[in-house]
Amino acid sequence: MRLRETSSTKKEKWKQLHGMQKVCYIWDYYKFPIFICLLFFYIIIYTVYGHFSKKTAVLYTGLINVSVDGQLNAQLSDGFLDFADEDAGKKEVPLYTGLYLTNDQNNPHHEYTYASRIKILASIDGEQLDVVLMNKEAFDAFSQNGYLCNLEKLFQESAPDTLHEIEPYLVTNISILEDNADDLSLDSSLSYQAVTEEYPMGLNVSQKGIFKQAGFEDDVYLGIIKNSPRTDMAIKYIDYLYSENKP
Repeated sequence: MRLRETSSTKKEKWKQLHGMQKVCYIWDYYKFPIFICLLFFYIIIYTVYGHFSKKTAVLYTGLINVSVDGQLNAQLSDGFLDFADEDAGKKEVPLYTGLYLTNDQNNPHHEYTYASRIKILASIDGEQLDVVLMNKEAFDAFSQNGYLCNLEKLFQESAPDTLHEIEPYLVTNISILEDNADDLSLDSSLSYQAVTEEYPMGLNVSQKGIFKQAGFEDDVYLGIIKNSPRTDMAIKYIDYLYSENKP
């Protein structure tokens, strides 16, 4: 049975130790408080570092049913920071990739649809998705669900001088305000009925600028999410995508 050492006993023992023996003695008796102190300092340093190194997002963008190479990926994120004269050390353009929405079960990306839908909805609800770049199938899905704003109206209010430049590339689509899809699932004898709204909610960005230079075979559409709090930056992003002379 080990007896507790008195203060005087510890002092006598300490005098008898030399070199590494003292280090081992300290570790044996104080390793737990030492560990707690080190953990405490680590948390402080990590928190301070995270605070000063965290970048502010100037725009959240997402690629839906669209894949890009590393060079175009960099152009869609860091390239825009240069164009907008933003400090890349403090600002960033988060670019969501690997998102797919398709009803085609033969599509190799069909298995990612459910997870992609959850991420997209969470990002929209959290106001962390401003601009989407997508193929026609995804454009139709976003349009029908009413996620996209009226681009013509947005530019009339915020950038009227730019409207005439992008007008040839505006694409109209249909938003479903309400329908009887739930009733149809219960009674197949009913005919489908819907209240819809039609307006310019997309831009074909594959016919000019960055995407044209990238040589996409299929059209790529851009939409701005309705609840985006960064529409001014989204408009500047469109200017960048249509620019023929990138920085």
